[in-house]
Amino acid sequence: MRAVIPALLALLLPLQAAAFDTTARSAWVYDVGTGTVLLEKNADQPIPPASMSKLMTVYMLFEAVRDGRLQMDTRLPVSTKARQMQGSTMFLNERDRPTVEELIKGIIVLSGNDACVVVAEGLAGTEEAFARQMNDRAKSLGMTQSHFANASGWPDPNHVMSAHDLGILAEHLVEDFPELYKYFAITEFPFDNRAPANRHNRNPLLKLGIGADGLKTGHTQEAGYGLVGSAVQGDRRVIFVVTGLDTEKARAEEAERITAWAFRDFTMKEVVPQGETVASVPVWLGSKSQVALTTQNGLNVLMPIGAESGVTAEAVFTGPIEAPVAKGAQLGTLQIQIPGVGPANVPLVAAEEITAAGFVGRMKGAAMRLGGEAWTAARN
Repeated sequence: MRAVIPALLALLLPLQAAAFDTTARSAWVYDVGTGTVLLEKNADQPIPPASMSKLMTVYMLFEAVRDGRLQMDTRLPVSTKARQMQGSTMFLNERDRPTVEELIKGIIVLSGNDACVVVAEGLAGTEEAFARQMNDRAKSLGMTQSHFANASGWPDPNHVMSAHDLGILAEHLVEDFPELYKYFAITEFPFDNRAPANRHNRNPLLKLGIGADGLKTGHTQEAGYGLVGSAVQGDRRVIFVVTGLDTEKARAEEAERITAWAFRDFTMKEVVPQGETVASVPVWLGSKSQVALTTQNGLNVLMPIGAESGVTAEAVFTGPIEAPVAKGAQLGTLQIQIPGVGPANVPLVAAEEITAAGFVGRMKGAAMRLGGEAWTAARN
């Protein structure tokens, strides 16, 4: 059964903001609190992720710290392979024994390719074995368009990720490691003063005062310039991924534009106050003939602001329900279609307990049902 909810529609207007036109080749923008995808562009296309894939190495390093396999002051050896890494590095050599904390900063702030190899060898013995572990872990996290060939994002035809997968990984880093996530906001790490020119975090948003606190830039000739970013303003956190931009300047400008748009052009609206009845379902052989449906904790929806548009809300359920009915049991779904954002599906639960009717009530209900069936048969 479907029931359109006119009372809700009045709460849902005005609505739609103009769509955001990004110059990035691939993009994905996501509101964490509501689980709303604000923007998708080629978001599930596997692409070269460059150094943005270092986030997977960081994730697995964070797991090792959380699980007690490594401590922040644990020192790891530097192999010749790690020392020979090119591109962005910490300038490690075989005599160094960097701590786990130094390696975390070296990967996040300095984008150290050598630090990634040290971590990979420290956790799995070889970088090749670590890449296999990365692939297994990515699948378990729901990243369906990712394949890793190394720990650093060094160009390889078999090393790809999608913008959507990068966003999934970013959300896990934010939510799975609240104590360690702070390292993504560090703007400078002059490791042993070995590379003064490479001591600054390349994330262009961190110093703008817009709530940005992560996560990672990336660049190769094939991938272009990219950024996995996140920012918090008020009670909202937005995660976004942009890649395939032509210049470092374009990356900075596009990241700032997207952040401003995601916070400015959307607003949180209370659609269903906690405990408010959304619809009612008929109850068969119960102490009451109907049970009220509501959302578990009320419902707030993130919506674009601007022009009025056609939002629809429907309560979808199967009825009648046979008693007894437990309070809080899911009996249906509230389906809200929001132009420019996409559907929101929210469970509808029983607002109260409905016990089974007594003997007299059950007999009366059975008689009414039989009468109805007989009337239907006579008409046919």
